[in-house]
Amino acid sequence: MQSAIRTNWTLEEIYEIYNSPLLELVFRAANIHKKFNDTAEVQVCTLLSIKTGGCVEDCAYCPQAARYNTGVNVHALMKKDEVLSYAQKAKDAGSTRFCMGAAWREVRDNRDFDRVIEMVKGVNEMGMEVCCTLGMLTETQAQKLADAGLYAYNHNLDTSSEYYDHIITTRTYDDRLQTLDNVRKAGVSVCCGGIIGLGETHEDRIKMLHTLSTMPEHPESVPINALVAIAGTPLANNDKVDVWDMIRMIATARILMPKAMVRLSAGRTSMSVSEQALCFMAGANSIFAGDKLLTTPNPSFEEDDAMFQLLGLKPRVAFKEEKALVEEITN
Repeated sequence: MQSAIRTNWTLEEIYEIYNSPLLELVFRAANIHKKFNDTAEVQVCTLLSIKTGGCVEDCAYCPQAARYNTGVNVHALMKKDEVLSYAQKAKDAGSTRFCMGAAWREVRDNRDFDRVIEMVKGVNEMGMEVCCTLGMLTETQAQKLADAGLYAYNHNLDTSSEYYDHIITTRTYDDRLQTLDNVRKAGVSVCCGGIIGLGETHEDRIKMLHTLSTMPEHPESVPINALVAIAGTPLANNDKVDVWDMIRMIATARILMPKAMVRLSAGRTSMSVSEQALCFMAGANSIFAGDKLLTTPNPSFEEDDAMFQLLGLKPRVAFKEEKALVEEITN
């Protein structure tokens, strides 16, 4: 069984993995997961919308796009103290990574960005891994965030390069890849995955996984989202994603990127505990906790705590790899 970390996967290889019989696929993924990770450990992340709605982009799935009437109210950038209060609540509930999202097309060098820098510093000082998702970034902006203590930056590919124009026309696939490159150059951990249920084909999913798994370095975190269809968006009437498709995506991602945190992200509210358990078995080892993912519903901390107790899961500690490295050096 091949389980070395590779960045030279071919489309044919990924097609064969993705289309293998489901139970065989899950078994293979579970073995690779066990070899590279603590299978009882799940990274618990909390995502807060620090600036909501009014976005100029046309992402077809997004309730925060100004051009769609989705009932999402526009809120200006939150105050630092408010954000830190949310971060403390998340930490007290067991989260070790706090992600701040702003509905911007790109980061601008202005007072709002300066305020986000201060938020990053504040969350970092609390001992949490701090993540941001703010849209496109220049290399200089990425470096400023890194200097403030940013641990990770989320910027999803969403889908394959071929299907991308069906979902977004206000920025290109290359724009996304450039931002990821800027983040990597700044020494910040990359969080990058996609969404299934956008109307894409299985081939599009395979191509997206190919793009992720053939990057010079795999993203440290790979969120797999199921579309949450929101009234008022162009994808409002899309069919609900089949749980077996989620499991197939997670298992394939785990095989291709053995050490990545594969995050079971949007769509968990419609999944039973047993369905989520299969996702963990297939290699998922990260979730978003808290009752909202930006503007869409998510299971509560209490529900997730009960699930962790039932399945014998434990939250991954913050900065685990860095702490292990320090321990190794000092010993």
